[in-house]
Amino acid sequence: MILHSQLSPGNLRSKIHSREICFGGNKKLKIYGLLGCKSGKRMKMENRVFFQDEEEALHNNYRPCGHCMREAYQQWKESIVKRSSKDELK
Repeated sequence: MILHSQLSPGNLRSKIHSREICFGGNKKLKIYGLLGCKSGKRMKMENRVFFQDEEEALHNNYRPCGHCMREAYQQWKESIVKRSSKDELK
C-alpha cells in the first residue's frame, strides 16, 4: 500500500505506466477500486492510497467499490451476509 502523499505526480504516472499501481483506495472508508473510477477521483488526496493488485487491497481489509467493481462488490457483500447469518445461528 502506497499513500498518495508519498508520491510526486511524475513518480505516480511512472508507477501506473509500469503497472506497479493498478488500484486506488480510500484510506478512511477502506474501499478500493479501479484508477478510472469517478468516485475514486473525487476523494481527497490525503485519503487516497494505491495498491498493486486486488490481493494487496483485500489483505489490507479494503472492500471493492460498488460503482466500478460491481461484481466483486456483490460477492463481498454476499460473503458478509453469509458470515453474519452464521453468527446469528450460534
